[in-house]
Amino acid sequence: MADKIKKNDSNSGRREFLKKSGIVLVGSSIAYPSAIYGSRPTFKDSIIKVGLIGCGGRGTGAASQALHADPNVVLTAMGDVFEDRLESSLAELIKLKPDQLKMDKANKFIGFDAYQKVIDSGVDVVLLTTPPAFRPDHFVAAINANKHVFCEKPVAVDAPGIRKVLGAAKQAKVKNLNVVSGFCFRHDLMNKATLERVHKGEIGEIRSVNAFRHGGELWFKDRQPNWTEMTHQMRNWYYYNWLSGDFIVEQSVHSCDLIAWSMGDEMPIKAVGTGGRQVRVDEKYGNIYDHFAIEYEYANGSKACLFTRQQANTKGRNTLEVFGSDGSAQLNLYGKAKLTGKNPWEYRGEKNDMFQAEHDQLFAAIRSGEAVNDGEKMAGSTMMAILARTAGYTGQEIGWEEALNSNESLGPDFKDYDWNYEYAMTPIAVPGKTKFI
Repeated sequence: MADKIKKNDSNSGRREFLKKSGIVLVGSSIAYPSAIYGSRPTFKDSIIKVGLIGCGGRGTGAASQALHADPNVVLTAMGDVFEDRLESSLAELIKLKPDQLKMDKANKFIGFDAYQKVIDSGVDVVLLTTPPAFRPDHFVAAINANKHVFCEKPVAVDAPGIRKVLGAAKQAKVKNLNVVSGFCFRHDLMNKATLERVHKGEIGEIRSVNAFRHGGELWFKDRQPNWTEMTHQMRNWYYYNWLSGDFIVEQSVHSCDLIAWSMGDEMPIKAVGTGGRQVRVDEKYGNIYDHFAIEYEYANGSKACLFTRQQANTKGRNTLEVFGSDGSAQLNLYGKAKLTGKNPWEYRGEKNDMFQAEHDQLFAAIRSGEAVNDGEKMAGSTMMAILARTAGYTGQEIGWEEALNSNESLGPDFKDYDWNYEYAMTPIAVPGKTKFI
């Protein structure tokens, strides 16, 4: 029988993750020389200026939610590598919240350095919603500039990126800055009520967890005659693992986060599994897979399994099942939740917009002066997805620590980003042949 997962010790998983990451804990808090930074500016009644970095669909949605979170929030700067994306995002936001857009031409920034120009434009908060490859450097720059951050998931595509995020998250705590992640399922009232009961012991000792994320195909943009290879890959960033991390990191990371949450944010010690391309075989799909099946193992012997695929005309599923000694918790992320066993229960409470709730939390925290920091949790859940991808790509059992300490970078150095940079994607991984680096 697996050892009982500790209850009422929300720091235990976090403590182990930080220990393995080289971050030192003292007592129940991280020891920081915070006095050297002075006090953080407060925004009790003043206008809060927001900058959007990454103007795709998710970025436009995040900006809208930020503006809906507080009537005294204004959008003053936008940045993207593509001008058409910025302009279409701006046009949509003008329809939604015209009175809260305080944009002028000088604060519309285009190019690979647009993120820094947004940060330097005088904003108080930045929304980081670019493709995942850019997120670690953007996050570091934002924290260095003392900005509050909404950071979409995932927060990196490889272990070196995770280590950057962990370092910046530590500095955000030192500076008392707010960091709220895009792991939106943690803000859903049904999920919170269900997992609160799990953590109180209503299903007994947690023995195993299953997460499913099955869906169909996504968008693709046909190559245009005037596009460079970099332009083509950036326009179709989802299909290149150096930009997206593969779909298990870009999308199924939500399932990793749900597993982490259910396990008290304890990180696994290793993972093994498989993955491949059964349907996504055309070269237009770059070098990502279309399915993975991964088993995680925890220090106390508990197991968690993640099953995920993206294949057209297949049955969809987005669920979390937590099995305990006294029952089970079953979460259908489309809107149903129940406990079975000794303490049967079904969620019949109110519904909420989890995407809006994460921004409500961010701006309420900024107003109150009580900082929220999701940095370590968002890094941990993203690292779980990277570990899973590595296990699937190689076909090997991969330990948490060796994965976290990997020096494999999937893409070019950040300083090399350029439209004429002819980045050659890494070969499609073949389990049993692809090596762990």
